[in-house]
Amino acid sequence: MRSIKTVLFALSALALTSSLASAQESDANKTWTEVRIGSEGAYPPFNSLDSSGQLNGFDIDIANALCAEMKVKCTFVTQDWDGIIPALQNGRFDAIMSGMSITPEREKQVLFTNKYFNTPGAVAVPKDSKIADISAASLAGKTIGAQASTTHSQAAEKFFPDADVRVYPTAEEYKLDIANGRLDAVTDDIVVLGPWLESTEGACCKLLGTLPIDESVYGKGLGIAVRQGDTKLKKMFDDAIVAIRANGTYKTIQDKYFKFDVYGG
Repeated sequence: MRSIKTVLFALSALALTSSLASAQESDANKTWTEVRIGSEGAYPPFNSLDSSGQLNGFDIDIANALCAEMKVKCTFVTQDWDGIIPALQNGRFDAIMSGMSITPEREKQVLFTNKYFNTPGAVAVPKDSKIADISAASLAGKTIGAQASTTHSQAAEKFFPDADVRVYPTAEEYKLDIANGRLDAVTDDIVVLGPWLESTEGACCKLLGTLPIDESVYGKGLGIAVRQGDTKLKKMFDDAIVAIRANGTYKTIQDKYFKFDVYGG
């Protein structure tokens, strides 16, 4: 029985390897007529699910504008954040648009487009908090919530080495914990925390400050991830990003969600 299990495991591993190898082949000879886009659906205002289960948000509107510019059909797939890169590599979808920072570690696994926005991380605390500022000394010994496997959880570890950093599967979960008094602070993108703090759900808390844009943590902005062999698709997205910024579409979408420039310098 053990030898059969070993053979079955080896065959499964071989099948997975073959699948991944196939998924990484060049798209040079492919004609893109439809692009399947993976998004978490739990990271407002970038991407979230409405009451009917439809994806909406900044990422989704930008994706639709890019697909229109590229003259391809856009379809969307929801995917938990922790498994989003493996799902791309395995061919569940063709691109990730889910607020993903371009970092050296991720560049080993996927091919990124040029950035489509770049905003700083921030820290929020309860309104009655005595924490004075976002220095490491002020947050030493405090509990800080962040979404797991994100640059924001990595930033918390780097900038606040003496804090207790607690990670959550989604942003919604850390928001609930700080609202219920189980965290001293939370960290995320300023454009995630900002609208939340202005909402009824975020009435518990206030903005403490923004964090330095440290490229070693946050990367080179946030981009669209495609499989490493899909250089043609990457160029299509890059050209479309330039086009929607030039024709005003990008600003129209940005202004729907934000009161400031989210593209960054």
